[in-house]
Amino acid sequence: MEIINAEIERLVTLLKKDQSEDGSWAYPFDTGIMTDAYMIILLRTLKIDKEELIKQLVERLESKQGQNGSWKLFYDEKEGNLSLTIDAYYALLYSGYRNESDPNIAAARKFIVENGGLKRATMFTKIMLALTGQYPWPTIFPVPIEVMLIPQNPLIDIYDLSVFGRANLIPVILLGNQKFSRKTSQSPDLSKLYSYRTENEEYWEEYRSDEWKSIISTLKRLVKKMVGLPSQLHAMALKNAEKYMLDRIEPDGTFYNYFSSTYYMIFSLLSLGYPSKHPIIQKAVDGLIEMAVKIDGHTHIQYTTANVWNTALISHAMQEAGVGENHSSITKANEYLLLRQHKKYGDWIIHNHKAIPGGWGFSDLNTINPDVDDTTASLRSLYRFKNQYESEWIRGLNWVTSMRNSDGGWPAFERDVDNKLLNLIPIQGAEFILTDPSTPDLTGRTLEFLGNYTQIQPTNKLISKAVHWLHQEQKTDGSWYGRWGICYIYGTWAAITGLMAAGQHPESQEIIDGVEWLKSIQNHDGGWGESCYSDIEKRYIPLKESTLTHTAWALDALISVSENPTPEIKKAIAFLIREGKREDWTTSYPKGQGMANFFYIHYHSYRYIWPLLALSHYKNKYLS
Repeated sequence: MEIINAEIERLVTLLKKDQSEDGSWAYPFDTGIMTDAYMIILLRTLKIDKEELIKQLVERLESKQGQNGSWKLFYDEKEGNLSLTIDAYYALLYSGYRNESDPNIAAARKFIVENGGLKRATMFTKIMLALTGQYPWPTIFPVPIEVMLIPQNPLIDIYDLSVFGRANLIPVILLGNQKFSRKTSQSPDLSKLYSYRTENEEYWEEYRSDEWKSIISTLKRLVKKMVGLPSQLHAMALKNAEKYMLDRIEPDGTFYNYFSSTYYMIFSLLSLGYPSKHPIIQKAVDGLIEMAVKIDGHTHIQYTTANVWNTALISHAMQEAGVGENHSSITKANEYLLLRQHKKYGDWIIHNHKAIPGGWGFSDLNTINPDVDDTTASLRSLYRFKNQYESEWIRGLNWVTSMRNSDGGWPAFERDVDNKLLNLIPIQGAEFILTDPSTPDLTGRTLEFLGNYTQIQPTNKLISKAVHWLHQEQKTDGSWYGRWGICYIYGTWAAITGLMAAGQHPESQEIIDGVEWLKSIQNHDGGWGESCYSDIEKRYIPLKESTLTHTAWALDALISVSENPTPEIKKAIAFLIREGKREDWTTSYPKGQGMANFFYIHYHSYRYIWPLLALSHYKNKYLS
């Protein structure tokens, strides 16, 4: 009991100390070095004098380089990542502070060439290279910009794409149709990065599938049926794409608070004739720079900020740990979250036209792009104050319940955006960015919120249909796939805790199978750990080391179904207490994902949040 209390107190004290003046927790949203590299390339392309920042980013890039010259997406990635290494190599040369003869640059170049060179890069790296004049655009960009004008049809329309997909692909489609590129006098020569050349350098292999050719031919037929001259239609489509972006600029000047969409927007505006010093472009760049954060003494450009997510989770965990409702940390967190509740309509209204704003977004300055997970997290943290903030609570709850998909599960951002035809599009990570389907992790976490923090009964169709959907999504080994975390441990934790909150009996077959799966993958040290390869291979891949976060997730799931502490629970508790202060690669290993094999997230807050929550649940259930 005493050692558990001591660890809880240690974590609570640490979190109290790290709270910002505005009531939020600004722990970094760390996505590796891609945004750092892209920021250098952007600043050099726009000829913006930010030398100190560029030097700092160069230092961070070099601090992450492996001995073989490569950069990795995650610690156990075999050899290294070709595209990420190209990004870093290009940025280091473009910075002007490194040259081709530097040993680390030579090592990176050797790795790149030996692994296929620029032609083997992923699609998004090729797009970045094309934008900056280092790689040819396809002769005919596969998606005509006129898709911006196509009304709703049985095949596809622009609102069939997820909001994340739209935000990134609309500017990319515009740029591809314009074949825009911009080189400068400082642009490095990347010709040595070609392992081989072909006669059709501009013929990207990504666009050669028969399925994609069929979809494109259909889109082109729809475009031809439109009334108007081709030149007029093209101009109208460009204008629509421009308007879409400008209408969704957040207060800090960024497009949806995302680095990538803002990056593409800036280049899109340049292609439309905006000068580099245009106020919209300048403010967008400033907004990206404002996302800079210090990590281990190095400057990192965050993909976005995670203040709302961090604050909602931490405030809730602290309250579960016994921090009083009147404590200044909780009061300040409440004030921060209430100011961040959305009052504006966003794209979610297209498929959910009867709902009114009331959700929460992920980042500090997000005002029009709420998501289900941040909304339930914020409502959990405000639960003890729901009578005090009744109207805000009701608006948030109504928004969450209105977002359930027709299949019974919950998406992240928009209802019923799951057109399976989009998975045929030859875009890297199509299944991760082009649709927004129900997922076990979001559905489980929403059920946990509804079951434990509202008066909605398990017999309500809202609950029963979601429970049925989760049953159908369980894998044959007993696990569930988690879309937004790594990965099967995350999904299984969310599903089990959600089903238990929804009234499922711990002896139901689904719960038994899930629990047995978790027990079967527990490590000898009492912890759990999962590799990012799980979401690449679509099966559970052990990390071969335990992490604090994975252990806390699995432990919390077991606590939710067990009337008394089991041997597995006791071993996990011992691991969290013994290893709580651990500082090694497992604590910085990504626990979140944006896109498999491309975009992984190290939440610096997770090593505190999830162990604190699991330890508190153990104490409250077994020791109170």
